Amino acid sequence: MSTIDKAGTFKLGNRTINRLGYGAMQLAGPGVFGPPKDRRAALDVLRAAIAAGVNHIDTSDFYGPHVTNEIIREALHPYPDSLVIVTKIGARRGADGSWLPAASPEELIRAVHDNLRNLRLDVLDIVNFRAMLDPHHPVDGSLEAQLTTLADLRRQGLIRHVGLSNVTPGQVEEGRKICEIACVQNLYNLAHRADDAMIDDLAAVGTAYVPFFPLGGFSPLQSATLSRVAAELGATPMQVALAWLLQRAPNILLIPGTSSVAHLTENIAAAELELPSIAVSALDTIAESGGK
Repeated sequence: MSTIDKAGTFKLGNRTINRLGYGAMQLAGPGVFGPPKDRRAALDVLRAAIAAGVNHIDTSDFYGPHVTNEIIREALHPYPDSLVIVTKIGARRGADGSWLPAASPEELIRAVHDNLRNLRLDVLDIVNFRAMLDPHHPVDGSLEAQLTTLADLRRQGLIRHVGLSNVTPGQVEEGRKICEIACVQNLYNLAHRADDAMIDDLAAVGTAYVPFFPLGGFSPLQSATLSRVAAELGATPMQVALAWLLQRAPNILLIPGTSSVAHLTENIAAAELELPSIAVSALDTIAESGGK
């Protein structure tokens, strides 16, 4: 298997991690709901990720719900000292698999304790609050009550660092007045670049930016330009999309997800792919052309 080599490291909170990590969302069943079709394969991909040098796993107790955290615990506990597990709270799942807000102080406290129990941890490295004012897009609105709750949990020693997800620049600034913000996790990829300015602003102050759906979403990004560049470089479109993100800014951390060891190997190999400037220039036109 390929190992992480050229992606570099980043200081996330007080921990040093490899910039190419792993997102656990796809370990749950279809629609991120219920158990996986092949639990053994899910365990294998987590263990393969650690063996390849991944030391940053992104998860949430509302994946499943509870499924991915239980699989992570079964596969990896007791955890390597170098492993940073980042989790998200702020949502819950309906009986039909729907995504619902869960942002009251009581719900956030319960979510933190659920993550601790299901991961079998005494303290969570980083907890991202996912804003659900609109589940699909960042929408301005105060997060003071939620972040005050997380700051209190941090003072109690239940979490080490606080992050934000699905948020606007204004919400990041509001959050910084309440507690230190370790990372921001938003939608961003070659075709969706609304956060360009935010990424640069966060890089200037050493805050991590973690794009979700780095390959376009549940369906891979379809782009003739991306396919052409990938063919010229002898790489897959997914590898090129990941390599572009790694070169986009030094504070970008990747959490591509997969339930396949073969796809995991491909993703990790992207850390070794260096894009020439002519390729980067071509890829930079994808967002301008509507993803073509």
